[in-house]
Amino acid sequence: MKTIILKQIAFAFVLTLLCSCSEEVEQIPLESNSIAPQQVSNIKVENLPGKARLTYTLPKDQDLLYIKANYTLPTGREMEVKSSYYSNAMLLEGFTGNDDINVDVVAVNRSEVESDPVSITVNPLPSPIFDVYNSLDVGEAFGGIYINAENPERMDLAILVLNKNEDGDYVASPNSIYTSTNDIKSRIRGLDTIAKDFAFTIRDRWLNYTDTLERTITPLFEEAIPKSNYGDLRLPNDAPGHNSTPKSGMWDNDILNWPRCYLTQGNFLEDTHITSFDIGKLTKLSRIVIWDYPEYYNGGREYYYNVCMKEFEIYGSAELEPTGDLDKWTLLGSYEQVKPSGLPYGQSTSEDFEAANSGFSWDIDPNAEPVRYIRIHMIDNWAGTYSMGISELQVYGNSNF
Repeated sequence: MKTIILKQIAFAFVLTLLCSCSEEVEQIPLESNSIAPQQVSNIKVENLPGKARLTYTLPKDQDLLYIKANYTLPTGREMEVKSSYYSNAMLLEGFTGNDDINVDVVAVNRSEVESDPVSITVNPLPSPIFDVYNSLDVGEAFGGIYINAENPERMDLAILVLNKNEDGDYVASPNSIYTSTNDIKSRIRGLDTIAKDFAFTIRDRWLNYTDTLERTITPLFEEAIPKSNYGDLRLPNDAPGHNSTPKSGMWDNDILNWPRCYLTQGNFLEDTHITSFDIGKLTKLSRIVIWDYPEYYNGGREYYYNVCMKEFEIYGSAELEPTGDLDKWTLLGSYEQVKPSGLPYGQSTSEDFEAANSGFSWDIDPNAEPVRYIRIHMIDNWAGTYSMGISELQVYGNSNF
C-alpha cells in the first residue's frame, strides 16, 4: 500500500511539473525573418452602407501570411481586420457612415513582422440601421404594443424598448427585440390598458445607435379565453383526425409531446384540410396563438417542417352552420408562416426555433363580428402534403364586448 501511495505522489509531481513547463512555453512564430515585408499597394476603396470594401495588390514576399487593417470607430472602439494572403480583398465593418475614418493597412509575414503601414481614408455610406429606424412602426395592439420594421440587409440588431423608471428616465426593458430577420413583426403582450410612455432605438452589434423614437401608447383590452370551455366540433367537410391524437390535444397545455397534439389523417387526400372547434362563448376575437407540432428530425425537434401549417385561413361564426360550407362562415384572416431566417426547408436557426416554440400569434380582423365557432382551414403545409398538425392553441379576445 505504501508503494502505491508513493507512486501516486510521484505521478502527481511529474504531472504538475509538465503542466508548469507547458505554461512557460511562449508561442513564437514558426519562422524567424526580421526583414519587414513590402507594403500593400494599389488600395482601392468601395464605400458601402456601414462598411468599406478594400481591394489591393499583395506584396510579392514569399513568406507573406496576411494583411491587417486597423481603425477606430467614432465610438472609440478599436477594430482590427485580417485577411489571408490567398485573398486580395477585405471588408471593414462597424461604421455608422458619413464620417472620414483613417485606416492603417499593413502586410504581415510568417515571423509576425509587419510592413510599414499604408494610411487610407474610408467614408462609408450610412449604416442600414438608419433605414431600419426610418421604417419603424409602433402602436397599440391587443394586450400590448406592436413593433414593425424592415431589415432588408438582415443585420444582426436590437430594437431596444425603453420604459420610464421612477425618476422619469428611460431605461432598457427586458422586452427588447434581438433579431436578424428581414421583416420584423413583433408584439409585446401582457400590458395593462393604460397610457404609457415608450421609447425605441436601434442598436447594431458594434454598439452603434440610431435616434430615439418616443410614443405614448395605450394597449387594447383582451383576455385569454379559458380553454376549459373549448370543445370538439365536427362538420361534414372536416378532415378526420389521426387515431392517436384527440382534438382536445390542441388545448391541453402541452406544446411538445406526442400524442398531446392534433393531426389530421394524411390519407385524407383533399387539397385542403379543415378542423373546427367551439370556444364555448360568443367572443370578439383579437388573436389566436398557434403552436405547431415540432417533428423529430436529425436528433432534435424541427418546426417549419412536414405537417406544420405554412398557409392557412381562420373562419368564424356566431351560430353553428351545420353544412360546413365555408361560404356561410366569416373569414377572420388569411395567414402565411414565414421562417425568420429565410433558410431552406429542413434548416433553421435558434431564432427560428424560439419564434415557433413561443407560438405564432395570428391577429384577427378587428372589424370582424363576434364569433363562438372557429374553423382552421389549412391551404398548404411545409412539406406540401395533405396533413395538418397543431400542438396547442389559445384564443384571445373580449367576451364582455
